[in-house]
Amino acid sequence: MNKEKAIVVFSGGQDSTTCLFWAKERFAEVEAVTFNYGQRHRLELEVAASIAKEQNIKHHVLDMSLLSQLAPNALTRDDIAIEEKAGLLPTTFVDGRNLLFLSFAAVLAKQIGAKHIVTGVCETDFSGYPDCRDIFIKSLNVTLNLSMDYMFVIDTPLMWLTKAETWQLADELGAFDYVRERTLTCYNGVIADGCGECPACRLRAKGLQEYMDKKSGAGQI
Repeated sequence: MNKEKAIVVFSGGQDSTTCLFWAKERFAEVEAVTFNYGQRHRLELEVAASIAKEQNIKHHVLDMSLLSQLAPNALTRDDIAIEEKAGLLPTTFVDGRNLLFLSFAAVLAKQIGAKHIVTGVCETDFSGYPDCRDIFIKSLNVTLNLSMDYMFVIDTPLMWLTKAETWQLADELGAFDYVRERTLTCYNGVIADGCGECPACRLRAKGLQEYMDKKSGAGQI
């Protein structure tokens, strides 16, 4: 186990909860940070707080409400439909979100003595968000190190995993049922398997089915 301290950027969703279990297995001390950016489902904040409490993780909540004013989007506005159109970013994309979240997480990390920032961004099974790309994370990592003269490492354990492989990782961490039953990924605010209709639910369900089919084919079910 790494003796250093880590902070997990934590939404209470499938990916960040898998990252939380990943971090707990690897670091001597783990804390979590959740951002209140005016998301229309306050349940996301409640789920994150509940999971952190259940896992005995110190939980920080930072106010980022200005983000919803700067970048109106379907995650913060009821009057913007959740849509995906060919050639365009989904309406759920929030300009600057990961840039700001990771920057504020880094400021907090330095204050609490953490050298690792763990985030669940992924470039394999994703919705085309530019701030989930590996090249962006590496660039920001250098910038954060220079900006505070502090050697951060941004860990991205899901970067090159498909959603099926993310389910597999949760299973390997002994957290498959917990992640499936306790997390909130759904854009419509439905815990666990979600509404089944929004892009987040479809991606999650597709990955789950692929992983279950793989296990079944391997004779593990």
